[in-house]
Amino acid sequence: MEEQQSLWAFMTQQSDKLWSQTVAHIGLTCISLLIAIAVGVPLGIWIARRKKAAWLVLGIAGVLQTIPSIALLGFMIPLLGIGALPAITALFLYALLPIIRNTYTGITGVDPAITESARGMGMSSQQILTSVELPLAMPVILAGIRTATVINVGVATLAAYIAAGGLGEFIFGGIALNNTQMILAGAIPAALLAILLDFLLSLLQKTGLSRMRKISVVLPVLLLLLSSFYLIPYTKGALLAGFTPEFMGREDGYMGLKSKYGLDIPTVVISDAVMYKAAFEKKLDVISGYSTDGRLKAFDLVTLNDDQHIFPPYYAAPVVRSEVLRQYPELQTVFEKLSGYINDSVMTELNYRVDYLKQAPDRVAHDFLVSKKLFLSPRNGNEGTIRLGSKIFAEQYILIQMYKELIEGNTDLKVITKTGLGGTKICFDALSNGEIDMYPEYTGTGLLAILKPSHMQLKKLGGDREKVYEYVKNEFLKRYKLQWLRPIGFNNAYALMMRRTQAQSLNIQSITDLKNYATNGNHRH
Repeated sequence: MEEQQSLWAFMTQQSDKLWSQTVAHIGLTCISLLIAIAVGVPLGIWIARRKKAAWLVLGIAGVLQTIPSIALLGFMIPLLGIGALPAITALFLYALLPIIRNTYTGITGVDPAITESARGMGMSSQQILTSVELPLAMPVILAGIRTATVINVGVATLAAYIAAGGLGEFIFGGIALNNTQMILAGAIPAALLAILLDFLLSLLQKTGLSRMRKISVVLPVLLLLLSSFYLIPYTKGALLAGFTPEFMGREDGYMGLKSKYGLDIPTVVISDAVMYKAAFEKKLDVISGYSTDGRLKAFDLVTLNDDQHIFPPYYAAPVVRSEVLRQYPELQTVFEKLSGYINDSVMTELNYRVDYLKQAPDRVAHDFLVSKKLFLSPRNGNEGTIRLGSKIFAEQYILIQMYKELIEGNTDLKVITKTGLGGTKICFDALSNGEIDMYPEYTGTGLLAILKPSHMQLKKLGGDREKVYEYVKNEFLKRYKLQWLRPIGFNNAYALMMRRTQAQSLNIQSITDLKNYATNGNHRH
């Protein structure tokens, strides 16, 4: 009961944002659906007339349907940039298959005797199509539109990854922040929306044959009306920021920037995977990044000085289940072998090789261990198995590969890696539930995203590197029986970034400078 009340309280508190995201979600779904109907229905009619082309058209639409949605969005970005256009294009492509297939099935399923009778009465092919075939096929066509609608409501949550808005902002923010209320605040309206739209279309589908012609006019008008709900969530002209879902919801993120700096800047939510390139291509002016990210160097971005100190230290360290260390005590020494070898600039260089030079993380990790004389040939022992997990970015892939090689070279244990587990919540839950045995975490993330201390406790820690580490280490052990080992040596802190040339031309060196510039209402460069 308490869980429900807290969820309701969260949704009430976020009602304005929730409403605007729901409206954007409806708009995104309906725009793409309208275009898919405008293309899919005529295409379905055409292949019903030319059966030889049917397998090719349906085959292409089928292949598009099998491409994972996040991959399809990734393909769209180099062509169409970020925002509404790639999101609508991807959703349109997903909606095509059920609409084309059902239109084709509906038209070819009309009894030939009926069309022959109509032809015998002197009706032209066009008249037979509009007065006989389409009304009779309409229930089947509507079934395809219903399927496409439900698919699009679900896939539209991914639009948040490329700054197109929608309910995905809450869902991905919640996953990243270990916040169940936030996940449910996005997932429940999305599910209700799918049910509601499906129900409304089912009512149309049950309409009698005599009204089917009216439906072919009413449905597009209704979708056009709902499409107008979608508004681009920022105004052109102002400096534009793009932040990850996690950054938007964190005290040491956008909330801190607003409360401590008073920063008020038009903002879109965007995935970490595309945000750096969007800044480089001048689609965004300010982004939330990580201080050791290789893309800083690759895209010539500069970090702004955090002069009010809202970002706590983010020292990386292995977090291991205590039970595993008891069973294999030799692991602690192995996990701590990297300590002192990797500082900020070394980690940035390693990330740069993976993020920009496109070298394989395995190769980069192996070469580094060899260069530091830390590599030993695998013993191929069978004493037991250790499962290593990682989040879904290059730095973690590199570290996991290093730990894998260190374990296999220094012990008789085998290693299984589970890379790309998504955000903090997924990794932490996997570790807590015993599905993995270790993953690298950052002291600031452990502090704010998992432990969530009071303001008084945060003030006491004061952003001090040692105090934060000791607090996180002790609390993790006490609450979760998880052991923080010695930090690796680099601080992958949050940072605000801009293109170097733009920051220099606007004379912005710190977040306070950015705030002052944004307050003065200047325009984009």
